[in-house]
Amino acid sequence: MPSKKIKIQIMGPGLLEDDTLALGDMLIKQWKIPTDLPLFLAFGSFRHSVKVIPLIRSDGVRMSAGLARKMGIQPRSPLRLIYRPHSSTIQFGPLLGVLLSQDDAENPERPFGKMTSFCRELANACSRQGVFVYFFTPEHIGKDSEQVSGWVFHKDEWKKTPLPAADVFYNRLTSRKLENKPSVQHFMKEVKSRYGSHFFNEKYLDKTEVFDALAKDGPLLRYLPESHLFRGYAMLKTMCAKYPIIFLKPVKGSLGKGIIRISKLESGAYQALTAQVGGTRRHTYPSLAKLFSALSGRMKTTRYQIQQGLHLIEIDHRPVDFRALVQKNLSGKWSTTSIVARIAGNQHFVSNLARGGTLSTVKDASTRSSLLPGMKSKVGARLKKAALDIAQGVDANLPAHFGEFGIDLAVDTNGRVWLLEVNSKPSKNDNTPMGTGKIRPSVKRIIEYTRYLSGF
Repeated sequence: MPSKKIKIQIMGPGLLEDDTLALGDMLIKQWKIPTDLPLFLAFGSFRHSVKVIPLIRSDGVRMSAGLARKMGIQPRSPLRLIYRPHSSTIQFGPLLGVLLSQDDAENPERPFGKMTSFCRELANACSRQGVFVYFFTPEHIGKDSEQVSGWVFHKDEWKKTPLPAADVFYNRLTSRKLENKPSVQHFMKEVKSRYGSHFFNEKYLDKTEVFDALAKDGPLLRYLPESHLFRGYAMLKTMCAKYPIIFLKPVKGSLGKGIIRISKLESGAYQALTAQVGGTRRHTYPSLAKLFSALSGRMKTTRYQIQQGLHLIEIDHRPVDFRALVQKNLSGKWSTTSIVARIAGNQHFVSNLARGGTLSTVKDASTRSSLLPGMKSKVGARLKKAALDIAQGVDANLPAHFGEFGIDLAVDTNGRVWLLEVNSKPSKNDNTPMGTGKIRPSVKRIIEYTRYLSGF
């Protein structure tokens, strides 16, 4: 039976006992909820034995202030309610916990810095859907995984309050170091095993594991440029002999940082372009051996992936690639939420917005690009199919729980789609503008998948 969105009325002192829940008689009849037996009340990891009493001609819910306080529920909170007869449980929720890297209690207007606008948007969207969301950081994780100190957005204010472990956790940590902290790893393991919580986007991906996993899936090979974990000069020499352009990419890099583009000039010398914040650093070397010697220092501290260079489509001599946001929906299936074109900035060969890139629609970018005329109308459908194929392939071949991917794709001048990178922590500022009062489809999808996982 589907869940029902309700508003909870919290009663004043002395009007209801903490072990009593008043339910509208319409709900009691509809769901055949027994009123002569003790039942369990559940909210995330919170469990409490209650007796149900009927509210005449009503479909509302009333509880004591003491019980609401134990649960962490705010007055007039819209929540979903479901009765699970097999376990004699009345469950409120779903309860969603979002794990962020940091907060600032001294700045109650923007406690999560530049992530605050996304958090407000998600909180407002959850309220409309009857989902209870809170936000917390690794610092809020205590010794007992049953309770978390989390931020809630209520009556246009951020408040910190103790809350149960959630039904579903959404990992938005932006640092591998934080993600790998023993306290975080222990918490993830505990809530999954003790409370049956779901934890999605539970780990960062690195380029090598993604390409190695997808290479095992025959139909996906068509999207993969030749790519290997870089192992030294012999591999560099082999790849440079096969392809006019090759790339060295930090295995754990992001935002285009530290990518090196290597090409052979007509003179026989080799050129290395390195992506930096202010532009592209250019160096020329008389031989490949000299180039390798110059780069070998950084190879000792950073692992790189070596990848076949592609002849990407261009607009005004600037390379274009595409970012697809692929998310799981209310049915738990992968679906494409958005695809945008990214045009590299001047003095850059990578297209990230952090490097001066600009956004465009797929249709506009295809029309303006160097793509062959007969291919321009086919690009959108090809990108969508590739994004879904790749998301399903990563999900099937890597042992972790994912609910969304940012998938970077390229199109060559012949119209063939190639995979550049898969990101399990896609930016929340990259696809469509925030601050318009509307809830973006990408945010709605997070809520849909939360409801799917929690059975609401």
